Amino acid sequence: MTGAMAWLSVTVDVPEVESEWIQTLLTEAGASGLEVRDAATPALPGVRAPAKGDAVVIGYYDDQVDADDAVAAVKAHLPNAPVVVEAVVEQDWSVSWRERIKSVTVGRLWVGPPWEKATAPADKVCLFIEPKMAFGTGDHPTTSLCLAAVDAYLSANPGCSVLDVGMGTGVLAFAAKKLGSGLTVGVDNDPISVELAKECAEENGISGLELSGKTLKEIGGTFDLVLANILANTLIDLAPLIVPKVKQRLVMAGVLVHQADEVKKAYVSRGLQSAGEVVEGEWIRIDMIRPG
Repeated sequence: MTGAMAWLSVTVDVPEVESEWIQTLLTEAGASGLEVRDAATPALPGVRAPAKGDAVVIGYYDDQVDADDAVAAVKAHLPNAPVVVEAVVEQDWSVSWRERIKSVTVGRLWVGPPWEKATAPADKVCLFIEPKMAFGTGDHPTTSLCLAAVDAYLSANPGCSVLDVGMGTGVLAFAAKKLGSGLTVGVDNDPISVELAKECAEENGISGLELSGKTLKEIGGTFDLVLANILANTLIDLAPLIVPKVKQRLVMAGVLVHQADEVKKAYVSRGLQSAGEVVEGEWIRIDMIRPG
């Protein structure tokens, strides 16, 4: 996306504690890029800065429908949040948003964008994820938390079976396969995510895994490790379908700390047991096991 191009920006002013959640909502609505202004990333000179304790989160869209969906998602979560939609023309936007995509190293894994191939560490298992419309480039806390769980579980259980629910880019399924998993399945109800995940698997030279838009009811059997990096309300809704797929361990993310008890309750009530939690900022990873 080079040269002058018209975009729609969706700008949201929120308390800093809600910033990452709003970033997730804007991304899931199809944002092609995000801009965040907060205490950690102050605004450039001449650009409106957030009020103290607040953040300004901006999603960029090339489609009016996606922009409208973003506004609806934000309003559903924070009805009183100021939201402004504007048409913008950004010169060299493709360069500026790339600067915000950061590679991450988690255990044996390194995940980064394709333009960092030349500098990727030779001593790590590397995954190159093109940040497009699907969620999961590796640099978001919920993804990195799950990557750590994948690395740890595969270290102890090589050849295990893995199910990635709501796979987005497929990065968790790819990581598992690269680290030696056996049967590996990724599912997502978004056809775009499925298409992009298949493209990404091919670009990374990963084969021998199933990526599809199948529902959980259409996936047979149980899996040693089930991964679900999706929003809390969806995790609660899917509990009756996810729990039967768990043979040994379930790892859930996409959950804010204050939502953890409600999510755990939905899974404990169906027979799973807590196996620990890991917190990063406002986000929490919830690990559960099937007893016995």
